[in-house]
Amino acid sequence: MTETASTARIEPAEARKVAFAAFVGTALEWYDYFLYGTAASIVFDRLYFATEDPAVATLAAFASFAVGFVARPLGGVVFGHLGDRIGRRRCLLITVTLISVVTGVIGLLPDFVTIGLAAPLLLTALRVLQGVAVGGEWGGAVTLAVEHAPPEQRGRFAALPQIGSPVGTLLSSGGFYLVAMLPDESFDSWGWRLPFLAAFPLLGVALWLRRRVGESPVFEQVLAEHDRASVPAVELFRTAWRQVLIGVAASLIGIGGFYLLTTFVISYGSGQLGLPKSLMLAATLVAAAVEVLTLIFGGRLADRFSPGKVCLWGGVLSAAMAFPVFWMIDTRNPVLVIIAVTLGINCLSIPYAVSGSLLASLFPVHLRYSGVAISSNLSGMISGFVPLIASALLIASGQESWSTAALLLVLALITAAGGLFGHRAARTPTAEVLT
Repeated sequence: MTETASTARIEPAEARKVAFAAFVGTALEWYDYFLYGTAASIVFDRLYFATEDPAVATLAAFASFAVGFVARPLGGVVFGHLGDRIGRRRCLLITVTLISVVTGVIGLLPDFVTIGLAAPLLLTALRVLQGVAVGGEWGGAVTLAVEHAPPEQRGRFAALPQIGSPVGTLLSSGGFYLVAMLPDESFDSWGWRLPFLAAFPLLGVALWLRRRVGESPVFEQVLAEHDRASVPAVELFRTAWRQVLIGVAASLIGIGGFYLLTTFVISYGSGQLGLPKSLMLAATLVAAAVEVLTLIFGGRLADRFSPGKVCLWGGVLSAAMAFPVFWMIDTRNPVLVIIAVTLGINCLSIPYAVSGSLLASLFPVHLRYSGVAISSNLSGMISGFVPLIASALLIASGQESWSTAALLLVLALITAAGGLFGHRAARTPTAEVLT
């Protein structure tokens, strides 16, 4: 085993520029990706997966939603391979272009009444491409931000791409909140398409920012001093499979719990409890706005106490709030519903805030893009089925929400365990370990 101290010079101004570009690009990427989840809750079940049984249509829509997560590990492998061989920056330009174009095309896709069975098939295929793009996006953005950051501030710099998640939620939920005010006929015919079509102009913003940042100096130094892995994914699973499992566990509540409290809860509140769609979307907007502050705070905690410890504490807190969150939602009181969604999402945002710095600390530089991308996307693949599993549990329990609260509890405890083991396995941020 050899250990190479990182001597690459990192300018603070460049580090901030890279982190901001990672944040903006990730926000737009998550905006594109989250649109599908919101649409699956309130429109795709009726327009693309139409059946006589609304519950079956909802399950079909959530199944297509989950397919995108199944494709994410493939994106992690492909772009992780490229990112660890040709560079992080080039891959991020490709991923943001791919997902933006795909999202815009969804906004142009005819529905089931117009083209029949081709509609859900094409929609599902486009969702797969979304998953591939996102599979390479987050890992690259986090890796680039961490490798440009001063060693003692990696937690706060790694938290900036995480802020892209609530901002993406604000943009996607906000877009749907506005078009949901249209009459039902207008919303179904063209209104829901507008947020998807907005992906085209937003792509220009992301590309302009990402073209202005440089490649990771740490990555360039390692390339100059050492050989690149011929197949990073193979070497990753041969030498660091334990770290991959830890990364999967540590990421679970931040991804799966989030979709449980957004995608599933929107469907549950508007479908089972009869609450207005606008109320459920407003709850996610409030939660996302508060989440920005939680993520900033979490990143600072990571620099002070270590990402693993913060992940552990956040997982335990999320577990403690699992049942109270659903108890408040079940009251149907609008104020309590908003408080419940906000509280639940912000508890799980504590481990999510530090997942970037924690995962980056688990892997050596020459495998880092692959390690971060593959472990997070394996967790994402599992998480993509959470709304579907929650819906099935709800049906099996006779529409009793305790079943979905128990699911949230399990996800939180797994992440707490990931934080504990991640703290023990983390590499020092002041040195880059090659093998």
